[in-house]
Amino acid sequence: MFQRDFSLEPRPRGFHLVTREVEAALPELEQFGIGLLHLMIRHTSASLTLNENASPDVRTDFRTWVDAAVPEDPSEYRWTHTLEGPDDMPAHLKGSLTGFELTLPIREGRLHLGTWQGIYLCEHHDHGGPRSLTATGWGETRQS
Repeated sequence: MFQRDFSLEPRPRGFHLVTREVEAALPELEQFGIGLLHLMIRHTSASLTLNENASPDVRTDFRTWVDAAVPEDPSEYRWTHTLEGPDDMPAHLKGSLTGFELTLPIREGRLHLGTWQGIYLCEHHDHGGPRSLTATGWGETRQS
């Protein structure tokens, strides 16, 4: 079992594939034959999701849908929580829609994702800064 905190580089608003970055930050995965990895992002204006990793169109369509579902335009909604700007409350709502955690299988020292699956950092602020995650892994150690 292990628990590790790590950060993802700052990214602009959008949906960003971070699977390789997550795996690189967690060398402890190599010890497991089978197990689970729980990832939690420690922010309320960014989130995590698992989805298709091949076509960049998916990332564009995700952003289009999320921005339409939770608009920032004050003529649409009268947000009262705007301490960090007009995208503050919409960012929190978008995070709740997409989720702050993932639980993923580990097999033979690597994440056991589907062929076309990847981990996304969903950045909901225009300039969110580095994003902190906590990873907790547990399972059976690999047989030599």
